[in-house]
Amino acid sequence: MCLVLCTLLAGCTHRGETIVVGSKNFPEQALLGEILAQHLENRTHLRIERRFYLAGSYICQQAMLAGRIDTYVEYTGTALTAILKEPIQKDPSAVFEKVRTEYARRFGFEVMPPLGFNNTFAIVIRGEDARRYDLRTLSDAARYTPQWRAGFGYEFMERPDGYKGLAQVYGLKFAGPPTILDLGLLYRALLDKQVDLVAGNSTDGLLAAKDLTVLEDDKHYFPPYEAVPVVREELLSRYPEVRDAVMELAGKISDEEMQKMNYAVVGQGRDTTEVAREFLRSTGLD
Repeated sequence: MCLVLCTLLAGCTHRGETIVVGSKNFPEQALLGEILAQHLENRTHLRIERRFYLAGSYICQQAMLAGRIDTYVEYTGTALTAILKEPIQKDPSAVFEKVRTEYARRFGFEVMPPLGFNNTFAIVIRGEDARRYDLRTLSDAARYTPQWRAGFGYEFMERPDGYKGLAQVYGLKFAGPPTILDLGLLYRALLDKQVDLVAGNSTDGLLAAKDLTVLEDDKHYFPPYEAVPVVREELLSRYPEVRDAVMELAGKISDEEMQKMNYAVVGQGRDTTEVAREFLRSTGLD
C-alpha cells in the first residue's frame, strides 16, 4: 500500500485535457469506473485515462488530494465514517448532505447525486445453515456464532462501521479470531466450509447465483452506502461539461442492475468494458 501511495503522489504535473478516472480494488468499483469513463468519453472532448484497482478508500482519497486522479465512485457511509471520521448516521439524505458539505469544505471535492443503488455490507451464511437453524436475522444467528468461524476483509476489520461495532451491537462471539480474507475469496471460503459467516456486499453478483443467505441487519447497525461520484472541483471549474455528463448518471443504477452487472463479470467472466458499454446502451446513455 505504501508503494502504491508513493507512486500516486510522485511527480504531480499538469496533464492537459485529460481526466483520470480511478476506482478501488474490487470488480464493482472497476465496473463503476468504466461506466464513468465511457460516459465521459461519449459526452466530452477530453481524453480519459483509467487508473483502477487503487487499493481502498484511503488510497483513492490521497490520489484525489494529490491530483493524480480526478474522479471515482465512493459510498456515502464509507465517506462518512472512514474518511470524515464522523459518527454513524442512519438517514440516507442526512448522510449524503453531510458528506457533500464536508467534502467541499475540507477537500475541494464535489459529491455528485447518488447513482441509484445502496451497496451496504451483507453478513452472509450458507443457505443450508440458514434453513437448518431457521435463521433470518443477525440476532437469530448470534445464538450460533460461538461455534462458527468468521471471515472478513481487512478493511471491514479496521473501519469504525465494521466488525468491532457489529460484534458489540449484536453480541457476536466466534470460535476463534476472524480470518482475514481477500475480498475475492470470501464466498469461496464460505462455500468450501473454511468459514461459516462472512461480510460481503449487498450487490455482490454471486449472492443471487449461489446457495447463500444474507442475514437481515435487524438492529440497523450499518449506515447507508449510496454510490456517489466524487469529482475534484478544480476540474469542474475548467470543464463544466463534466458536471453535466456525471449528472446524467444520477439514479440510473438500481440495486438489481448493479448485482446483475457484478454477476456478469464475476460469475460469468465477462469483460468489464463490454458490460459497462451494454449498460450505457440500455439506458440510452451511449
